[in-house]
Amino acid sequence: MTPKSLLRDPRAVSTLQQCAAGKFDRLLIDSPDGKNVRRVLFCAGKIFYELLQQREAVKREDVAIIRLEQIYPFPEAALQSALASYPEGTQVLWVQEEPENMGAWRFLRSRFGECLFGKYPFGGIRRPASATPATGSARIHKKDQKYLIAQAFADA
Repeated sequence: MTPKSLLRDPRAVSTLQQCAAGKFDRLLIDSPDGKNVRRVLFCAGKIFYELLQQREAVKREDVAIIRLEQIYPFPEAALQSALASYPEGTQVLWVQEEPENMGAWRFLRSRFGECLFGKYPFGGIRRPASATPATGSARIHKKDQKYLIAQAFADA
């Protein structure tokens, strides 16, 4: 299943050749020059496209985005390999649109704690814990989503 917002997004398609001869990648990396990266946004799902759009809008060449395509079994070796091109101490933030008690945040936090592989400070950007996955108001959801995206690119 895919969110309806991605049905016509040209960035969310594969070519026929990719479908026929391609392979499943557990991580997809969208990174500018690795030497200049100061922050890595780690995410899953459609929020990737919103983060990509914002990175282009604010022209942040110091932010890489890694999209997790398979949460379990977790592709730990692939993540470690993907992060190896960034300097030690590069901030990694898990970004999810779900509340804190939903989505992959708690799974990742329990697995890695506050530091990924002993090299990369690890934090999260997510909505506060909630009994429901959505507010029920499109207006409030858009406002919250805008805030999450802004936080991902805010300077610490």
